[in-house]
Amino acid sequence: MTDDDDLVASSVIRPLLHLLDSFDREIVALYDGAGVPGFRSRFAGPLIQLGRLGPQTVRELADGREVTHSAMSQTVSAMRRDGFVEDAPAGRDARTRRVQATARARDLLAFLEAEWRATETTMRQLDAEIPYPLTRVVADLSEAVARHPFGDRLRANLEHFLPGA
Repeated sequence: MTDDDDLVASSVIRPLLHLLDSFDREIVALYDGAGVPGFRSRFAGPLIQLGRLGPQTVRELADGREVTHSAMSQTVSAMRRDGFVEDAPAGRDARTRRVQATARARDLLAFLEAEWRATETTMRQLDAEIPYPLTRVVADLSEAVARHPFGDRLRANLEHFLPGA
């Protein structure tokens, strides 16, 4: 039996995850080389958003980055711990907590935006180099999942692999 035959040992998505992780490591290395050690690439988008739009709630940041509230809450906590965000002064509704970029983060905004543009340009170049672009793969997968949702497919397949099935 080969790994391709063993569905527990194989993974269709693992190579893509490894590739994305390698891209992320290169981006982090860029920040290290620019004198911002420990910067996490997931900070760039929210900090750019704060730089462009001013203080925001975690929900506003999450919506703007198209991630869950929970994921953004964790990112904001990490950015706060690393000195990139702080509480903003209370607005009209003192019950709503907003965060803002710190002076340290504001000093990085030009570099953050330059890195983002460079990364997006690099990804577009790579996308144009391959015979079946990733943007097309994502669109095709999204269409297939819209026709027959992933969860429905998953549950149908799970039935075949459960003991006693």
